[in-house]
Amino acid sequence: MIDVLLAFTIFTTREGLVGGTTANGHVIVERDWFAALPSRLGLGNTVKVCTDTRCVFLPVWDVGPWNTTDDYWNADRQMWTDLPQGLPEAQAAFQEGYNGGLDGFGRTVLNPAGMDLADGAFWDGLGLIDNAWVQMTVLPPSPAVVTTLLNVRSGPALSAPIVGGAGRAAQVPVECQVAGDVVNGIGLWDRIGENLYVSHAYVQVPSDWSAPVCPA
Repeated sequence: MIDVLLAFTIFTTREGLVGGTTANGHVIVERDWFAALPSRLGLGNTVKVCTDTRCVFLPVWDVGPWNTTDDYWNADRQMWTDLPQGLPEAQAAFQEGYNGGLDGFGRTVLNPAGMDLADGAFWDGLGLIDNAWVQMTVLPPSPAVVTTLLNVRSGPALSAPIVGGAGRAAQVPVECQVAGDVVNGIGLWDRIGENLYVSHAYVQVPSDWSAPVCPA
């Protein structure tokens, strides 16, 4: 089971591989926005990934790095069950010599990465210039789905600072809605975290869906 309250400190690397195909069949484009986790159980989920100053919301479309059966974010992980929740096997192998310092394929682990990020999310969304430690949370399913690459702002206005982004097909955790700048004829904004807002004009929801009004 995913514990949605837990944010794990994970070393992330940049995937690159433009022109390649992800595990879900997506052809990688320049400055793409998605994440890869080292288990197929991660496919179809959305992750929230944050630095000290920025956050991105990304669909999980690929499997890696290092392993393909290491769902370390789950309490009942499918392999390496002696490791604590939130500790990738690759990190344990690199830092502690776990499994003889090898990944699940017998390769020597050369970095502690437990997640890959596509170039756009890495460079543009989080502002990273090198592989880094970040805070990662696997989010629960949400009916609110982002329809295009979308800026995340610190308030419900186009003048509010950009503090991250959401990739197309990311399922965002709408806490409440607030009136704000009109975008494509829609003046509602979704709060998807503390000081994190997206225009509802680019969020698709079921016809019977509703959200509470954000407190003043």
